[in-house]
Amino acid sequence: MHFIGPAAQPAEAVPSKVPIDSVEDFEGVKMRAPEGMVQSVFEAVGASPVNLPQSEVFTSLDKGVISASDATTLATNHSMGLHDVAKHPIWPGFHSLPLNEVSINKETWDSMSEEDREILDESVEWYAQELADRISARDEEVAEELRERDDVTIHTWSEEEKKKFRQIAQEQWQSYADRSENAQKVFDTLTEHLRSEGLL
Repeated sequence: MHFIGPAAQPAEAVPSKVPIDSVEDFEGVKMRAPEGMVQSVFEAVGASPVNLPQSEVFTSLDKGVISASDATTLATNHSMGLHDVAKHPIWPGFHSLPLNEVSINKETWDSMSEEDREILDESVEWYAQELADRISARDEEVAEELRERDDVTIHTWSEEEKKKFRQIAQEQWQSYADRSENAQKVFDTLTEHLRSEGLL
């Protein structure tokens, strides 16, 4: 495969049935979270993460099987009706973001003209920016709609609480980095970039 480029969406919101305004508020909250590092981070902040496919999030929230979910962006959560059963969304998101990527068969890539390769590179860059812009705009529209509802409260975390959460997350990054040489390379590259940008 030849990797053409990434397409990141805005950070994910957390639909929740209970108010969560701090790291401490995650204590004991049963929530859906994807397996792996994401679950490890939520477990480290005191939540009780469980495995559930996205298709079961609405029903599980509605029936009280879970109280919160690491789902997707505010707008996408809203389109699935999650705010009808989880009326305390955390937004803007700060813990993770959906990431798409565009790749192509390496043999096909190698057989393409330079002009066609440039067209694909530019198209993926456009797609990534367009995707982020459209979802950000839709998130803002949904947030405005939710603010007008009496039964929904958007919970926006303070910078101090976001920093606490991210420090705990970084400890989990390190524990995953220790698992293999490649994981360590990813960790080193990521943290070096974030430090150079003043984001760590």
